Amino acid sequence: MKSDARTVSQYLAELSPERREAIETVRNEILRRLPGGYVETMGFGMIAYVVPLDVYPDTYNKQPLMYAALASQKNHMAVYLSAIYVSDSHRERFEAAYAATGKRYDCGKSCVRFRRLGELPLEVVGDAIASMSMDEFVAMAKSAR
Repeated sequence: MKSDARTVSQYLAELSPERREAIETVRNEILRRLPGGYVETMGFGMIAYVVPLDVYPDTYNKQPLMYAALASQKNHMAVYLSAIYVSDSHRERFEAAYAATGKRYDCGKSCVRFRRLGELPLEVVGDAIASMSMDEFVAMAKSAR
């Protein structure tokens, strides 16, 4: 369910009240824990947290390098966590912490899906967000190329 919203405020305004509350709660946790340098923007039809192009312009698609994102899809909501995608140790730590919560883990390669806010362990997501500085993330992106 891709949005054409050009701002985060527009994106949030498109959501049902229940979805808006959940997305805003996760967004607040992301913003609270986001390391310095990353920028919140709209990208790929969702709220994205990116490395600005003036910091790292050499991306394969000429778009800012996405560190994390938050989206309301047709049948679920999702938080995208690049740190667990680019680093096995980050993924393993995330999965262990998630399992310890006892909550159902519904994950794609880098997205964690949830239908209601109570299904998502916010502290675990916040820890994943806080786990990688922008410099470390850019270095991993460069080494992957």
